[in-house]
Amino acid sequence: MVNYVIAKMTQKSAVSVAQWHYQDEYEFYDMIADPEDYQELMNKELRGDSYYQVTQAGMLIGFFVVEKTDRQEVVEVGLGMAPELTGQGKGFEFVRAVLKYVLHLKTPEKILFDVAKFNVRAQKLYQKIGFKVVNYHEQETNGGSYPFVLMVKSF
Repeated sequence: MVNYVIAKMTQKSAVSVAQWHYQDEYEFYDMIADPEDYQELMNKELRGDSYYQVTQAGMLIGFFVVEKTDRQEVVEVGLGMAPELTGQGKGFEFVRAVLKYVLHLKTPEKILFDVAKFNVRAQKLYQKIGFKVVNYHEQETNGGSYPFVLMVKSF
């Protein structure tokens, strides 16, 4: 069992996450790729109580954001792992820890993930955890419109 520590995101962690750079097509997830996301991450007031950091042995290994939807019992979660940790089979335990925390924090009936369509690696991981694809849609982000996959799990 992996020992993660989850806490509200600090400014120091926000600055670190903002500097993360992913390889190849995953650079889509670099914070600087979307000025709105970057601005929200860097501003403590805009982050509010929605952003969390995940550390292990004092090292920042990931983060997540919990967003309200138009239904109180449904939340959307966005997350990211440090680029040097992706693609190594560590995502399963990381996502399970995030979900456990979110369920304790918000007690939602459903959790949503909105995943870029090209990110099959994340989609397979989420399906392994029990998420189902509910629709495909275009989303405005990173200065354009891109295909996304909406996934949901009921609790």
